[in-house]
Amino acid sequence: MNTSPSDGRDTEALPPAVNSARRVHELTRHAEVIALLPDAASAWICLDIAVDAAQAVNGRMAAAHVGADPERMVAAPEEIDLQMLRDMNEGSPQQRLERVISVFENWKEANPSRSDLLLDDCRGDLGRCVTSECHESALVVTPCHGNMDARDAFHDLLFNERKLVLVPPAGRYSGHVLQHVLIGWKPHGHAQAAIVAARRWLAVAERVTVLCVNDKPDGSYQFTARELITQLGLKGDIVAIRSEDRPVAEAILDFAGSVGATCLLIGAFKHAYFLELLLGRVTRYLLSHARLPLMMKH
Repeated sequence: MNTSPSDGRDTEALPPAVNSARRVHELTRHAEVIALLPDAASAWICLDIAVDAAQAVNGRMAAAHVGADPERMVAAPEEIDLQMLRDMNEGSPQQRLERVISVFENWKEANPSRSDLLLDDCRGDLGRCVTSECHESALVVTPCHGNMDARDAFHDLLFNERKLVLVPPAGRYSGHVLQHVLIGWKPHGHAQAAIVAARRWLAVAERVTVLCVNDKPDGSYQFTARELITQLGLKGDIVAIRSEDRPVAEAILDFAGSVGATCLLIGAFKHAYFLELLLGRVTRYLLSHARLPLMMKH
């Protein structure tokens, strides 16, 4: 496990443990799929989904813990004080790491094929840790709720790193994440970017359905959806529904349940972060109520 910060020294002169930690970090940052584990409560389900997502595209999966640590941060005193206050409710940075390690080791023991998988670790400034661990990955599996590290890492991944993120459901994960992928489509750039980023996974999905809610009278939602799917060389059904008197997000989840969708792909948060705090209704509703994995990109 990597717990050593990079300091630019000659690796040949470093102790073997530090060299080993750096090799773990290099393997992690070059993996196609990374399970980012800021909170022990969601670590197991993130690992399960990450394995499935990596195997689907014959890619390599890695796992990493990230956490804010005021003793390793360069930040305003107020931010450091806030982080130190967390210890009363969430435990110290070391205790939070140890809980993640415990879940990770138990998860590995449940399946002998996982024995070679290692856990990377980065603590300090959380934004820098997220960048260090995930910048080169194609897909990050991580929670959106949980402790402060989980919430902050999710924000950084979407709004700063602009990564394709796969959020586990609040309940159980039944497997087969790509058995039936439902795409919530509206002809906006953020929705198109999400589909383009997820192309590798959509190409190997058993079934893909593109859902257009409240299409225009000229059918422009369906037309643009079919055009994009064709351009990307993908196959999928195009379906249009009316939300009627329901919120759009509720209509999407109702449809997902009716067709047995196993993953929902959306373009997350049309607006910038602070506008989303006021205007972002659909994405927030889906994040709070979805009972299936939610793949998204801002």
